[in-house]
Amino acid sequence: MGKSKYSFTARARSFRFAINGLIHLFKSEVNAQIHLLAAILAIGMGLYFQIQTSEWLWVISAIALVIILEMVNTAIEELMDLLHPDQNPKVGVIKDLVAGAVLISAIYASAVGLFIFGEPCLNVAKTLLTFL
Repeated sequence: MGKSKYSFTARARSFRFAINGLIHLFKSEVNAQIHLLAAILAIGMGLYFQIQTSEWLWVISAIALVIILEMVNTAIEELMDLLHPDQNPKVGVIKDLVAGAVLISAIYASAVGLFIFGEPCLNVAKTLLTFL
C-alpha cells in the first residue's frame, strides 16, 4: 500500500468540514447555543479577573469537554434518527445515555466555574453592596 502524498488543499478541506460541523451544531442545537454563551461568559470572566494560567487550563478544558460531548450527542442523535426514523425504545435509551454524559460534563464545568470564579464574584458583589 503506497503512501498518499501530503496535500495542503485536502487538509484545508478537512478543516472546512470540521468548521461546517461546528456551525451546524451552534445553529441547530439550542443547548449548544447555551453552552457557547456560558463559554463566552467564562472566558470573559477569566479575562476580567485575570485568572492564572493553571486556572485557564481548567476553564478551557471544561469548555472543550462540554462542547465535544454536545457534538457527540448531536451526532449520535442524528445517526439514530436516520437509522430508526420510527420510535424505538432502545434508541431512546441510547439518546438518554449520551444526553446524560453532556449533563455530567455541564455539571463538572459549572463546578470548575464555581471554584475559580466563586470567590472573585463574591468580592465584586460585596464591593457593590458597600455602595448601596
